[in-house]
Amino acid sequence: MSEQKPVYSLSISGRMTLELHSLNNEGGEGNQTMTRTVTLVDTDGNIHKVNAISGDMFKHIQAEHFYRLARERGLPLCAGCQTFRSDRILGDSEFIKGLPAKDEEAINQLLERCALDDAEGTLIARGARSIPRKSVAEFGWVVGLPDKVRTESYFHVRYAQERGGEGEEAQTQPIFHRPASSGIYAAVATFELARIGFNDISQTYTINEEGRLQRYRLFLESVLYTFIEPNGAMRGTQNPHIVAFDGVITVSHDVLPAPTISPLGEGYQEQVQQVARALDAKGERLKVYPFANIAEFATTMRQIIESTRPYRLFGEKGG
Repeated sequence: MSEQKPVYSLSISGRMTLELHSLNNEGGEGNQTMTRTVTLVDTDGNIHKVNAISGDMFKHIQAEHFYRLARERGLPLCAGCQTFRSDRILGDSEFIKGLPAKDEEAINQLLERCALDDAEGTLIARGARSIPRKSVAEFGWVVGLPDKVRTESYFHVRYAQERGGEGEEAQTQPIFHRPASSGIYAAVATFELARIGFNDISQTYTINEEGRLQRYRLFLESVLYTFIEPNGAMRGTQNPHIVAFDGVITVSHDVLPAPTISPLGEGYQEQVQQVARALDAKGERLKVYPFANIAEFATTMRQIIESTRPYRLFGEKGG
């Protein structure tokens, strides 16, 4: 078996075609569900209003996949994360009660106690004290390409067995309108994998290499699942059709960034490869893996998971 190459960071730049989805609703007005839109400015200075899915949504999707995998495989989770509470380790009364006086010791305990807080980040806020744990994952907005996304509103009515009644019976069939969006979306994400198990305050690793490798593989698997099964609003009746996904995965094997170029622009794949060559002329420290569909993306991610390990800051040769 060949030696596993260390991975400092990994990034994904791609275009995803989603049909008839409603992942990004932000509330309602009367009987109309509202979908999220953002404003873009193109290279010519033209302004576009486009449908978009927030990075918060994709981060939550990835974190939920990580949580389920961690529970299944017996990774440590704090009391709050065992039930996927939004306040995470703040929901662990035992940890909060014995919170160390020094911030670096608090982070050490957090890293040992919870794989989810290690990977996804959290904020330990107690009174005037605030101790951050930065996330390993960074998701950008998943935004529709101008003129490549459409949102339509569809009429619905709740079914009632009896019709034509009055009073309460007449109100059992309320009319409402739901949006459904279809189009091509640009996605970018970066993952600082060398920071798994790393205490940013003391600049040392709290978790041993075996534990880091387990978290690393599980984390990358959760990233893979995020793009195969993007959870969100109204999936009970509007589970999105994922028609296409193409782009590039960039992997950094040393202390240099895995570059991303926004897929909002044309030629982004070639630009990522050119930037990689500029940063690493020999092609030994940066690898760019193009993928043409979701199957190639999944295959490449699985190969990376099985053939690599997390980079060790200040411990790798040349690091």
